[in-house]
Amino acid sequence: MASDKVTACCQALIEKNLTITFVESASAGKMSYEFSTVFNSGRILIGGMVCYHTSMKEDLLHIPWGTIEKYSAESEEVTKLMAQNFYRYMNSDICVALTGLTTPGGSESEDKPVGTIFIHIVFSHTETARRYEFKGNPESIINQAIDAVADLILKEIS
Repeated sequence: MASDKVTACCQALIEKNLTITFVESASAGKMSYEFSTVFNSGRILIGGMVCYHTSMKEDLLHIPWGTIEKYSAESEEVTKLMAQNFYRYMNSDICVALTGLTTPGGSESEDKPVGTIFIHIVFSHTETARRYEFKGNPESIINQAIDAVADLILKEIS
């Protein structure tokens, strides 16, 4: 069941007749799922793509070769390109990209610990990028990130 924040975000999108797409890495489709559970979500949710592996980011989202090697798959730069490139191909008003570290074994470092999440949102008139450091288990980190996305969208469209 969607959180109160996601529900409020969906209701605002419905009221404003705005559509949304998602391109997800760390959340692996959960963000799309959460938005899909809200009543009348079919009026706003176009769909999404899970791009977990580097090859999908490079091959399907056209992230330039070498970009991921330079910045890592979990970075502000890659998240921005994911959002911008997916937005170009999707007929939606808003496109959200999310990458990050929910478990050890990725590109975590002292400066980028597990719990670091990157969000980039493309709106028709502007873009918003954020970096967060959430605490908790992987599911909690993703749930906090999804609520952060809902908050960012609500602030922009209100």
